[in-house]
Amino acid sequence: MSKIKQNGYARYDLMKDLNYEGIQHDYQELLENFSSLPEDDYAPNLNRYRRYSRAIILPETEDIYWLPTITKNDVEYSAYFQGKFNPEHPGAYREFHSIEKNIRNNKLLNEIIKANYKETFWNEEDKILPIHVGVHFVKLYVEKDVDKAISSPDCLHQDGEPFTFAHLIERTNVTGGTNAIAIPEAAGNKPEDIDNKDLIEVFEITQPLESYGVYDPDVSHYVSPVEKGNDNHIGVRSVILIDYQQTVVADVDE
Repeated sequence: MSKIKQNGYARYDLMKDLNYEGIQHDYQELLENFSSLPEDDYAPNLNRYRRYSRAIILPETEDIYWLPTITKNDVEYSAYFQGKFNPEHPGAYREFHSIEKNIRNNKLLNEIIKANYKETFWNEEDKILPIHVGVHFVKLYVEKDVDKAISSPDCLHQDGEPFTFAHLIERTNVTGGTNAIAIPEAAGNKPEDIDNKDLIEVFEITQPLESYGVYDPDVSHYVSPVEKGNDNHIGVRSVILIDYQQTVVADVDE
C-alpha cells in the first residue's frame, strides 16, 4: 500500500530504494545542472533559482512523455498555474525557464518520476487519461551572512495538485530549510503560529535523494527560509519538486 495513503504524507530514501547501476553518475549530472539554474523571474533578488517542465505519464504503461515548451526570444519556457493555492500568485499563470532536454532524459530523473507515481492513488476513471507531471528544479542560494532565501509561498500551504514530492539534491552550509507537515486548516499560517496539536511533524532532509511526499487534501506543508551556515563559503539547498494531477475534463453545460 502507498505510504502516503496511510498518513497523508510519507518520507523516503530514493538513493537507497532505487540503487541501480549508474545511479551516482546520473545523480552527479543532476547536481551539476543545478549550478546553472537561472534566477526565478518571479522572485528577483530573493536568492531563488529554478527551472520547470511538464510531462505526462500513461497509467497503463508508466511511459513518460515530456510536453512541448513555449519559446520566447530563443529561450524555452513552461507554463505553471496553481489557481487559488499560492497566496503570493493567486489566479496567475507563471512561465519558468524549461529544464534542458538532456536533463529531461536523465535516467535518474525519470526513475524518480516513476517511483513517485507508484505512491499515488487514483479513481479508475482518472486513469483513463494521462496523469500530468510537473517537475520543478529549485535552488535556494545564500552567499552572504545577511542573505536569506525563501521558498514560495512562505507559509503552510496546499499546492492544488493531489500529490507533491520533494527530493533533496544538495544541502551545503545552510541553516533553516526545515520542513513542517500540518493539518489542512493550518494553511496560510507559519508553523510557530499554530497550535502544536495541529502540527504533525517537523523534520529536515539532509542527504542526497532523501525525500518526502504529501497527499494535498489531507495535509498542509512548509519549508522555512534558508540562511548561510557558519562555514566560510556559500550555502545551497537544492531540491526537485514533482507534482501529479489527473487530466481534468471540463464540466460543460449542455
